[in-house]
Amino acid sequence: MAQILPYRGILPRISPDAFIAENAVIIGDVEIGAGSGIWYNCVLRGDVHQIRIGARVNIQDGTVVHVAKDRFPTIIGDDVSIGHMALIHACTLEPFSFVGMQATVMDGAVVESRAMVAAGALVPPGKRVPAGEIWAGNPAKLLRKLTDKDYDRFTWTVKQYASLAEEYRAQQGSL
Repeated sequence: MAQILPYRGILPRISPDAFIAENAVIIGDVEIGAGSGIWYNCVLRGDVHQIRIGARVNIQDGTVVHVAKDRFPTIIGDDVSIGHMALIHACTLEPFSFVGMQATVMDGAVVESRAMVAAGALVPPGKRVPAGEIWAGNPAKLLRKLTDKDYDRFTWTVKQYASLAEEYRAQQGSL
C-alpha cells in the first residue's frame, strides 16, 4: 500500500479515481486530480511548500517531485506527462506540457502549455520553456519547434496513461 503521510498535520488530498502505486510515497500538502497516475517508486514531498497536480497527469516510475521552502511550490496542470525518473523541483508545468525521461526542471522554471523538455535535459532555475518548443541538453536550450505529430503523441500519451491508471486502480480494488 502506498505511503500517504501527513506533514505538520496536513494530509495529502487525492482524487478517489487517481491511481497511486503501492510503493509511491506522498507526503504533506499535496493535491492530486481526477484520473491521474502516480506510478511505482515516485516520491512527492509537499513538506515545506505545496504540490498541486491536475487531472489526467501521469508521473511515471521513479520520479521525484519536491518544492523550495518559502520560495516555490510545484504546480502541475491538467494533461501533463512526466517520463520515468524525472526530477520536478519547485517549478510549474502548465497544462498539456511534456517532460521526458530523466529530465530535471528546477526552481522557478516554467514549462509552458504545449512545450516539451526532452529526455535527460536540465532546465535551470528560473528558465521558461515557451509553448511550441522542445528544449534539450544541459543546460536545456531550444532544440526545435514542435510539430503536429509531436502534439498527437502528447495527446496519445495522456490518453494511454489515463486509461492504464484506471485499469491499475480497478485492479487494486479487486485484490
